[in-house]
Amino acid sequence: MKVSAGNRSQNRAKQDELTRAAHRKPTMSDVARLAGVGTMTVSRVLSGTVHVTAATAQRVHTAVAQLKYRPNELARAFRGQHSHSIGLIIPYLYDPFFANCAHAVTTVAREHGYSVLITTSGEDPETEFAEAEQMLQRHVDGIVVIPSRFKHTRLTRALFGRTPVVAFDRPVPDPTIDVVLVQNTAGTRRIVEHLIEHGHRRIAYVALSRSLFTINARFLGYRRAMHDAGLEEDAIFDCDSEEKTTRILKERVSGPDAPTALLTSNTLVTRFVLGAIARLGLKVPNDLAFAGFDDFDLAEFTSPPLTVVRQPALEMGRAATSLLFDRVTRGETPSTGNRIVLPVEIVLRRSCGCKHHNAVVIH
Repeated sequence: MKVSAGNRSQNRAKQDELTRAAHRKPTMSDVARLAGVGTMTVSRVLSGTVHVTAATAQRVHTAVAQLKYRPNELARAFRGQHSHSIGLIIPYLYDPFFANCAHAVTTVAREHGYSVLITTSGEDPETEFAEAEQMLQRHVDGIVVIPSRFKHTRLTRALFGRTPVVAFDRPVPDPTIDVVLVQNTAGTRRIVEHLIEHGHRRIAYVALSRSLFTINARFLGYRRAMHDAGLEEDAIFDCDSEEKTTRILKERVSGPDAPTALLTSNTLVTRFVLGAIARLGLKVPNDLAFAGFDDFDLAEFTSPPLTVVRQPALEMGRAATSLLFDRVTRGETPSTGNRIVLPVEIVLRRSCGCKHHNAVVIH
């Protein structure tokens, strides 16, 4: 079979184009030349916004594959198209709860064909604000955030403009921003009532700062259960390290009105208390009954297994991200945000004094 001079010239031109592109990052113009179309046609094929013939689309996709071309998502965002990325701001990653939330967000984003930019605020409102600004400058299509301290956060609709944003685990003061929460107060109240049913009258609530929405909401549930039972509250805040927690517990358990049961505010404090109990040589539940807010992978393997309020971390992350994509798809900026509250479960194991060998889950 003879190859015409015109075809040989065309093939040589394509090969030259591939050679030149191999020595630098390929551009849309490179794709257009290789496919034998204009750059506008390439843009239309890649964005899917305008119909082109199947043959033309095939030539463009073949050229893209041969050149290993990757669209400039930031440039596309400047042109008013979706960047196909969302932002996620969380306090920190070393808490298993926040890590699980991040996993749920990235899973839902991947299902929608989006990537996720993840950053941490360190519970600092100024850092949080700066990170949000950085993400907006990168033209993310939306942001999901676990806000920092409620009274000090600077996250408002004015900052985000028309970019959709959803808060979860904690709200922001701005009522126009969607939020997904769990039953913090009700869950804590139920677990304290359970400890009271075991005969405990001196129950201490061991927690991080009350300036955190979740910690305060759980404290209010603890307080209500104690007051309803005619008992005095005993709340210990700012337990933000194992050393400090150990020092505080050592003082409390040796006093004349030492607590007979502890309730921790979240997984991080639970970890600190478990370390303190081991250092102090206390036996659970004989010396001290123990329950925590939030479940974690090793809770059933502690000695004894730990009774907890289980909050749906994965479901909360999924719900928040699904709500965000709903806003992105509709192009909505609500005047009043949605408020979704997910239920918690009480998981009874043996650290509270229950005798059953397998966990009992109360919905």
